[in-house]
Amino acid sequence: MNSDTARGTSRIELSVGGMTCASCANRIERKLNKLDGVTASVNYATEKATVEYGGAVTPEDLVAAIEKAGYTAALPEPPRDEQAAEDPEDARLRALRTRLLVSAVLSVPVIALSMVPALQFTYWQWASLALAAPVVVWGALPFHTAAWKNLRLGEATMDTLVSMGTLAAFAWSLYALFLGDAGMPGTMEPFAFTLSRTGGSDAVYLEVAAGVTTFILAGRYFEARAKRTAGAALRALMDLGAKEVTVLRDGRETRVPVDRLAVGDRFVVRPGEKIATDGVVEEGASAVDASMLTGESVPVEVGVGDAVVGATVNAGGRLVVRATRVGADTQLAQMARLVEQAQSGKAAVQRLADRISGVFVPVVIALAVATLGFWLGTGGPVEAAFTAAVAVLIIACPCALGLATPTALLVGTGRGAQLGILIRGPEVLESTRRVDTVVLDKTGTVTTGTMTLAGVVAADGEDEAEVLRLAGAVEHASEHPVARAVARGAADRLGDLPPVADFAATAGLGVQGVVEGRAVVVGRAALLAEWAVELPEELARAAEEAEAGGRTAVAVAWDGRARGVLTVADEVKPTSAEAVARLRRLGLRPILLTGDNATVARTVAERVGIDEVVAEVLPADKVDVVKRLQDEGRTVAMVGDGVNDAAALAQADLGLAMGTGTDAAIEAADLTLVRGDLRAAADAIRLSRRTLAIIKGNLFWAFAYNVAALPLAAVGLLNPMIAGGAMALSSVFVVSNSLRLRGFRPSAAD
Repeated sequence: MNSDTARGTSRIELSVGGMTCASCANRIERKLNKLDGVTASVNYATEKATVEYGGAVTPEDLVAAIEKAGYTAALPEPPRDEQAAEDPEDARLRALRTRLLVSAVLSVPVIALSMVPALQFTYWQWASLALAAPVVVWGALPFHTAAWKNLRLGEATMDTLVSMGTLAAFAWSLYALFLGDAGMPGTMEPFAFTLSRTGGSDAVYLEVAAGVTTFILAGRYFEARAKRTAGAALRALMDLGAKEVTVLRDGRETRVPVDRLAVGDRFVVRPGEKIATDGVVEEGASAVDASMLTGESVPVEVGVGDAVVGATVNAGGRLVVRATRVGADTQLAQMARLVEQAQSGKAAVQRLADRISGVFVPVVIALAVATLGFWLGTGGPVEAAFTAAVAVLIIACPCALGLATPTALLVGTGRGAQLGILIRGPEVLESTRRVDTVVLDKTGTVTTGTMTLAGVVAADGEDEAEVLRLAGAVEHASEHPVARAVARGAADRLGDLPPVADFAATAGLGVQGVVEGRAVVVGRAALLAEWAVELPEELARAAEEAEAGGRTAVAVAWDGRARGVLTVADEVKPTSAEAVARLRRLGLRPILLTGDNATVARTVAERVGIDEVVAEVLPADKVDVVKRLQDEGRTVAMVGDGVNDAAALAQADLGLAMGTGTDAAIEAADLTLVRGDLRAAADAIRLSRRTLAIIKGNLFWAFAYNVAALPLAAVGLLNPMIAGGAMALSSVFVVSNSLRLRGFRPSAAD
């Protein structure tokens, strides 16, 4: 349960049971929203109610309101041992499968006898009754129970339609058998797809009652199984974390459950083990496999001082890690929370479907009554009138309509989580379709965000390695980003660096110190000038060329002479150019946005293929840039990673945060890219657009199915059993269509 003390409201997610269609979810939502200070959203696919409440309302009041509406509800359960109990979802699925199998075994002979006159022996109709009765009474019991609950509340759902249709067909059959001519020995009944104008007292509809029940049970079973499969990505995400951890306490290793780990604890991760929680490496070096979280297949090298994420796998040496986040604060928990929020939200297209489902059932019942009255009023036989009315009831069940959006969202967001793409909410999908401009922050998004040594130019007669070695030794004592880049570059190329004595730093100019008896100065030309050292022409030219190319030049001198120039740069990520090309292929116009000077910005833009640059922008002005583009009529996506990007990400029509960035940026964004690869931005937009296309396809077929089938049923051109089978298949089609999203692949894998 989450609280928002500033607004005096709390947020809770309840598990809801007993829902059988979108109308059920719609009804529960209306009941909850009638409570004072309550805002609720109920998702049929995830069977969850997300509720914000305040004032005097308690969670128990919310549960009571749902139960009063005829459903079950449960408060969030504390984490439990995975071995402790069976998943209730599996138990429900197994019970539904048993009901389906028994009904199918009993219904097949009934349908065969009714459809194949050659199989109709002397008392076939009574045998059909014996087989069909358990199906209608026990097999269809969930429909009858739900219909009765709703009837007592003055409501109607899809279950009402199914229950009415099957019971009407069964009741008519009983009438025909016991009071009509259908029970006479030797009575034959031909099967036809269209209705014939005959009497009616000699016709039984046991195959309709049993067949429709079985078909709809089959639809519900495959729908439930598919929903279970669709949510597998989130469950897998939740199960990724380590269960136990080896903690270092008083110099001894102790094995404890991971939930007993606290911030600041030091723990050991051996090769092949999962890292228990988010932390910082304090001892050791290794390669970490983060593919399950980021989708990135290449292990990442980590060493002392590097951050690591819980649930990733230590693929190399022994590590000692200090925990910085535990429990609900870890990146894994945040990912799972974002995915759940996305799956429980509603897009505009789903809200439309909910409104239609809410009024659809009463309209269908009225249409069925009107169909019955029309046939009887025009002199049609009772059999034909009754059959047409039952067909209308059965064909109209808009289960597919209720499943169209949530199942696609469930699969799409789950697949995104597997690929390291977190979609905050369903409304994001609609934003991706409209976006035509993408604004890319430079530092940390297009570039690495870390200064690196780019080159070494030695003066005539000097050794490059010696220039770098002495400069790196002095810079090693400084915390400045440029100094760290030089020191790291020197250590990577040359190994251990000599110690420095008498170190001193001059703010904004550089550093100085004594290395191996030599007085070394590293910094701007102005610092060297204070020591009466001038740059020779070749070094001055190298520094100018470096700065013209967007790099930072650092001069090195010792013993009164300039010895070389080092160039440092925030390097462009190797994948950025490819990412920009993919964004262009999606119809997006890229713009580079940075606070750096225009020369640096243009150099970076040219390297990655961006034509439009907005440079020298203060952090507070980034929002104004996005607003200006929006005022020009553009729909803007913004990609960033820093605190200074958060406001612009929130202002943009679509905000994408690099998962390697700050929490503020991630919180403000609509999409989070767990790995720091800009190519994932193109994949995220592709996945969002694909999910939206699937939703629209689902809605089209659900609408088209009902619109086309209802008139056919009303004029008597559909046998009720065929109608029931078609209705069940429509739900299965929608869910199966949504499951195609599980096959989505990043562009890099295409």
